[in-house]
Amino acid sequence: MRRVSKITAACAVTAALALTATACGESSTESTSSGKDTLKIGMAFDVGGRGDNSFNDSAARGLDKAKAEFNAETKELTAKNGETPADREQRLASLAEGGYNPVVGVGFAYKDAIDAVSAKYPKTNFGLVDSVSEQKNVDSIVFTEEQGSYLAGVAAALKSKNGKIGFIGGVDLPLIKKFAAGFEQGVKDTDPKASLQIQYLTTGTDLSGFGAPDKGKAAANGMLDKGIDVIYAAAGGSGAGSIEAVASKPGAWSIGVDSDQAKDPALKKYASTIMTSVVKNVDTGVFDLVKSVKDGKPLTGVHAYSLAENGVSLTTTGGHIDDIKAKLDEAKKKIVDGTIKVKTTT
Repeated sequence: MRRVSKITAACAVTAALALTATACGESSTESTSSGKDTLKIGMAFDVGGRGDNSFNDSAARGLDKAKAEFNAETKELTAKNGETPADREQRLASLAEGGYNPVVGVGFAYKDAIDAVSAKYPKTNFGLVDSVSEQKNVDSIVFTEEQGSYLAGVAAALKSKNGKIGFIGGVDLPLIKKFAAGFEQGVKDTDPKASLQIQYLTTGTDLSGFGAPDKGKAAANGMLDKGIDVIYAAAGGSGAGSIEAVASKPGAWSIGVDSDQAKDPALKKYASTIMTSVVKNVDTGVFDLVKSVKDGKPLTGVHAYSLAENGVSLTTTGGHIDDIKAKLDEAKKKIVDGTIKVKTTT
């Protein structure tokens, strides 16, 4: 099991930010610091990048914390829809070549690129979020998404007025199917009579389902028209569209993902209809890796952040699930002690 570092000391950061664009169209944000021994952190975001109100923003919080505490120099690059695997390799290689260490790839789509680039830069430490690499200089940062989603399923079943519940996945990939599987099990264990509609926005290698709020909104509206009154979207930036749609339907609830979406400035106006969010503490994984590199003891191998360690959890913003807290705590206890085995496939 993974121990989570808790560092409370903070250092002032004196960084100048500059936003530039590279030749291939990706966005780049770089901060500068002084001193030859300055820690340099490179982060390659997935589609949507910083500001997606979800997965990438969770990773960004870990980067920001590390930058502040260690007075680090950072560089951020962001993937675009429709790019090739070679584009991802080039992005990671440019960070490694620039002396950034560690270099973090945010999202399973970086798996092959991390494998290739980490082999070429054996003295650089890499982080891979949401997938596993066998390379010796890679820290694979993974989460038990299905466990947090199970609790969301319990909450959805308890709060739904008619037992009609929906799940929107960004892309029909194994990772997102873990969210769906845990959610479905939580719903059915709580209310066997409940119905669950599962819908994915895109399929296969089309990753645009993670960055298309319009598709998320359309999918949610279709579910709302069928009487569904609780919708959980695990779809990255597309989830914002689902949350917007649900907010326009009196009595309906949305469930957010990855970050506490009720606290996000861009979604704040919908907070009253966001029942809860299934948080993945990507920021903790990122910070742990950076600290380990700074301490000269780089983390490698697979590190899973589980429900037992609060690697995943449900948010309580707005008090919307306070009335069912006892039942959620009971379900959490059973998952942690092994009484409930949560599925990873539907």
